[in-house]
Amino acid sequence: MNEILSVLALLGSGTTAGVMFAVAISMVPALGAMPVPRYVEAHQLLGRNWDPTMPIIVITTTLAGLALVPFSGDPARTVLHAAAAVLMLGVAGVSHLLNVPLNRAVKALGPGSSIPPGWVDPRPTWRGYHLVRTALAGAAFALNATAVVLV
Repeated sequence: MNEILSVLALLGSGTTAGVMFAVAISMVPALGAMPVPRYVEAHQLLGRNWDPTMPIIVITTTLAGLALVPFSGDPARTVLHAAAAVLMLGVAGVSHLLNVPLNRAVKALGPGSSIPPGWVDPRPTWRGYHLVRTALAGAAFALNATAVVLV
């Protein structure tokens, strides 16, 4: 059981960290360089498949890490997996409470709609939140990797 959960926690945190990193160094700068109407259109198209997929990966990874706590058989490994699970919970929290509301606001504009007067561009705020969850995911991956190589 320990091996299966360890692989799941490592794979999930690595996937999450990789996706977050790729978005941070590629998509965020590209979206930031676009004029607002083009950004809105691109944002609406890009989020379609991430929305159902990433929450499943993040929550599954968190649960795998928490499930490892009683099975780790080693105090250091227990602490590492527990800390990684807490960090992944942080990724979920930042995503759900901070990034997702901004995503919904962009999606609410509707395809092809004009930008209403006084609309506040969410890109700088979204980027900051995204960098926080990228760091959390990277740290979770590092802790899970360390726990897996401990013998």
